Amino acid sequence: MKILVTGGAGFIGSHTCLALLEQGHDVVVVDNLSNSDVESMERVQALAARSLDFYCVDIRDKKDLLGIFDVHGDAEAVIHFAGLKSVGESCAKPLDYYENNICGTLSLLAAMKDAGLKKLVFSSSATVYGAGNPMPLREDMPTGAVNPYGRTKRMIEEILKDLYTSDNEWAIALLRYFNPIGAHESGMIGEDPNGIPNNLMPYITQVAAGKLPELKILGNDYDTPDGSGVRDYIHVCDLADGHVKTLQKLDESGVYTYNLGTGRGVSVFELVRIFEQVNGVKIPFAVAGRRAGDTAVCYADASKAERELGWIASRTVQDMCRDSYRWQKQNPCGYRE
Repeated sequence: MKILVTGGAGFIGSHTCLALLEQGHDVVVVDNLSNSDVESMERVQALAARSLDFYCVDIRDKKDLLGIFDVHGDAEAVIHFAGLKSVGESCAKPLDYYENNICGTLSLLAAMKDAGLKKLVFSSSATVYGAGNPMPLREDMPTGAVNPYGRTKRMIEEILKDLYTSDNEWAIALLRYFNPIGAHESGMIGEDPNGIPNNLMPYITQVAAGKLPELKILGNDYDTPDGSGVRDYIHVCDLADGHVKTLQKLDESGVYTYNLGTGRGVSVFELVRIFEQVNGVKIPFAVAGRRAGDTAVCYADASKAERELGWIASRTVQDMCRDSYRWQKQNPCGYRE
């Protein structure tokens, strides 16, 4: 299959592009490089020993998108990663998130409709569930996001459901994934945030490498065993495999929702301890106040994905910590060497 991947130069996108190429798919990437680097695409092609097509285009530009669809009229599906993705930043800049994530998706869907392409895998998030559900989270539980980032994902899910209701030829998968960390085992591609990281693992690895003086742990007064937030950390390569597996589901029209997680909650303090043990380093830290928009506990019931897609997360938290630090050590300045 030929797959068009929006946001394909980013963290999850680049690993998914590699997995697609390794499975024999042709890949077309659309990315505006606002929070990514085209070097990731060079490295993906080197790892796969196969080429892909890359376009530096913002998906909000429908005219440019239609031009790409004209060139690649044989594309069979779209995997949609493009969007802003920080919970904390979304609370500070909500209008940016609504404009970028929702308007970008509407532009993409309009271009797909005009091109007659009606198969989509959407990068959603566990943040759509909000704070009111018991753990583990199941796909049939109520949604109720508690931050602007999560609300954009929830709104886009509703838009996609309405789109299918209006035209039953669409085949749409909503992948609600949890907390991706790790990197490709080669150390050639990984997470490369701009500035001080918003996500926990790149913050830990930069402290371990001496780029930052200490880790700030955001809250130690949650109702959890050690007071720190509990999350379901999933290896980015397992997540990429989940996207590839999901493509088979698009042979049937409908809207399909899947959690992609490990089913195990790990606290911030626990993750730091595992990272120290696996990599033989110490992580100095200081406790700061809670971050706006965060919940205490979030982990998945991923049994539906195993049952219907044949997918299961196989890599351990130790693997995630080891691979994350290998990426950091081999690429101290990320892709900007």
